[in-house]
Amino acid sequence: MTRVLLTGFGAFEGQSVNASWRAVHGLAESWDAVAEGAELHVRELPVSFRRAPTVLEAALVDVRPDVVVCVGEAGGRGAVGLERVAVNLVDARIADVDGAAPVDVPVVPGAPAAHWATLPVKDCVAAVRAVGVPAEVSLSAGTYVCNATFFTLMHALRSDPSIRAGFVHVPRTPEQVPPGGPGLETRLTVDALRAVLRAATTAVQDLRVSAGTLS
Repeated sequence: MTRVLLTGFGAFEGQSVNASWRAVHGLAESWDAVAEGAELHVRELPVSFRRAPTVLEAALVDVRPDVVVCVGEAGGRGAVGLERVAVNLVDARIADVDGAAPVDVPVVPGAPAAHWATLPVKDCVAAVRAVGVPAEVSLSAGTYVCNATFFTLMHALRSDPSIRAGFVHVPRTPEQVPPGGPGLETRLTVDALRAVLRAATTAVQDLRVSAGTLS
C-alpha cells in the first residue's frame, strides 16, 4: 500500500491555531486507508528554522513514504496554492517560534539555488478545483519557514525522484482573519488536501495546461 507523509505546522505569529495543522489533523481523523488505497502518516512541525527540518527528516526515515506533502498556512491568500519551486534562501520577515530571524542565508549551504516539486502540481490543482475549492499553481513559497521546509524536503529526496513530494499553502481559517479577509473553512481545506493526495497517488503524469503568469 502507498505510504503518504502529510505534515502541518503549529501555531505562530500570535495565532492560537495554524490552519495547516488543523486541516492535516482533520484529514487524518477521517482517512480510510482501505478506501483511499494509501496509509496516511501525519506529523506536526514547529515553525522553527532549526527544528522543522529535523522533525521532517526524522519522519522521512521513520515512514519511508512514497508521497510527501508538507502543508503550511498562508495569511492573505484566498486559494489553496500548489507550490512549484523551493528556493535556497532564508529572509525572515518575522522571528520564528524560537526567536530566530535569519536574513539572506541559504537553507542548505552549498546546495543548488532551487529545487522543483515532484508532485503533479497542475493535476493537483485541477483535483482541488473539482471538489469546489479555489486553487492555483504558486511560483513562490516565500522565504520563511514554509519555503525552508520545502527546500529541505526536496533536497533530502533529490537522489530518489520516484518519491513524489511538494508543498501546499492553505488559507487561514475565517476566525483567524478580519471580517471580509481571505480565509477558508477547515472542512473545505480538508477536502482540498484529500483531493491533492488522491491526485498525487494516482496521476500517471502531470497535466499539460498553462498555469503561467505575466508578472
